[in-house]
Amino acid sequence: MDAGSDGRQIDGAVDVYRETLRTPWWWYLVALGVATVLAAEFHIGGLPLTDWIPYSTLLPASVLIVWWLGRARVEVVEGELRVRGAHLPLRYVTGSIGLDGPTLRRVVGREGDPAAHVSIRPWIGPGVQVWIDDEDDPTPYWVVSTRHPDRLVGALRAAR
Repeated sequence: MDAGSDGRQIDGAVDVYRETLRTPWWWYLVALGVATVLAAEFHIGGLPLTDWIPYSTLLPASVLIVWWLGRARVEVVEGELRVRGAHLPLRYVTGSIGLDGPTLRRVVGREGDPAAHVSIRPWIGPGVQVWIDDEDDPTPYWVVSTRHPDRLVGALRAAR
């Protein structure tokens, strides 16, 4: 697991928290199964000389897609919260709270603010809500998926 708050050095900066939001291992099996069924459909089409083409393209593509979905990171480093390419300077953070799965779904659903920055992954249940006070940004808060909400909240508080 790549989560922690041990103060590791990464690219010359002290890393307060880092977590990779990996997909579950069984998603690879499902993706390969779906790709195999799709590739078999081409075999039914009746072109026997080209049977290998759909298998050689769809099977690796399915693995790459699942891998790509699971490479997002949540980091607290260099005075910023970084999530999937977005960054939030911690000087604008006014508070944060860990959310369990059902509460997270309510916050990003009907009870949420449409102006919020939402970065969640469906295979990760819990998350963190981070409130923002920035006069130049209309975003009231961020909602971020994490497997370790208490660690992320602690890292945010420690880094501020």
